[in-house]
Amino acid sequence: MLLAIVFVVSLITANLLETKVLNFFNITTITAGMIIFPLSYIINDCIVEVWGFRRITLIIWIAFVMNFIVVAIGLIAVHLPAAAYWNGEEHFNFIFGFAPRIVVASLLAFLSGSFTNAYIISKMKILHKGKRFSLRAIVSTFVGETIDSIIFFPIAFGGIIAWGDLVVLMGTQIILKSMCEVVVLPVTTRVVRLLKQIEGEDVYDDNISYNILKL
Repeated sequence: MLLAIVFVVSLITANLLETKVLNFFNITTITAGMIIFPLSYIINDCIVEVWGFRRITLIIWIAFVMNFIVVAIGLIAVHLPAAAYWNGEEHFNFIFGFAPRIVVASLLAFLSGSFTNAYIISKMKILHKGKRFSLRAIVSTFVGETIDSIIFFPIAFGGIIAWGDLVVLMGTQIILKSMCEVVVLPVTTRVVRLLKQIEGEDVYDDNISYNILKL
């Protein structure tokens, strides 16, 4: 439950932070969502490795629905009349008015990337008979992040950012997010080991349905 809560919060936070493009050492190909978004893939790896594909399927859909609730409430707030003395409406509306486009892009990318990540982890675990967790964590994250970025950025920023810059932005995001997985892999591996020991579970997805609509 704790992992599920962090997973949902990280997704919602990332969607709001994606509205800002950062500038580090004159590199303007990083969005603020980079601060938190990789955490969702790390948690994805942990849940699939310990509890299996069916469990992460439920959590991904919960995150999907919760995100829509946040956006809907944000849009209601945007259209409510502001007090005459409040001067923050333009900035508020930029974040929450821009958010729906970000969310549509993010959720399409999120569903595709997250389910791909989970599927690869699940299948590779069976293939490797539970060994080589580090390898499947890296491979699944790289493929998932690639699919996520290819879907997200054209929908979210097409027509706003030049296409040449958009391609560089996508490539940078894929590399940096995958590197985050590699950097924290020792921690992820230890967390997975502790979870298996504490929970007494180590699920193998033998003969299950990978239908993501089957909860």
